[in-house]
Amino acid sequence: MANVSHRGDMATHPDVSEMRERYARMLGGRDVALVDGPVFLLGLYCAASPWILHYTTSQPALVTHNLIVGIAISVLALGFTTAPDRMHGLSWAMCALGVWMIIAPWVVGSSPDTGVILNNVIIGALAVILGLMCAGTAAKSVPRP
Repeated sequence: MANVSHRGDMATHPDVSEMRERYARMLGGRDVALVDGPVFLLGLYCAASPWILHYTTSQPALVTHNLIVGIAISVLALGFTTAPDRMHGLSWAMCALGVWMIIAPWVVGSSPDTGVILNNVIIGALAVILGLMCAGTAAKSVPRP
């Protein structure tokens, strides 16, 4: 059995190469927190935005829509964080959700005001940008044969 009771620099640990490989495999070579954290927060904001901006009575269809899409974005972010190797293909779904959020006030809503339109356009634009970032980091992390 190896003596692992040493103190000091990890470079002298007998299993340092195996630990580094496992850590790199776990992260998949991606910087998870820089992309997936903001995606999760965007989903939470999207879900809560009808109550934050107080359009629950004027746009009831958009309330339900934003709640469902916000939950979907948050679930995608959790998937990107917990299983990046299996979820990299769904990075483009973030872009599609972003485009849908941009056009949703006119498709789902009934004569939305400027605040509602601006809110959904900003959420949608951020979702497209973050989706492209997720797709980019996922493409870098996929091992090539």
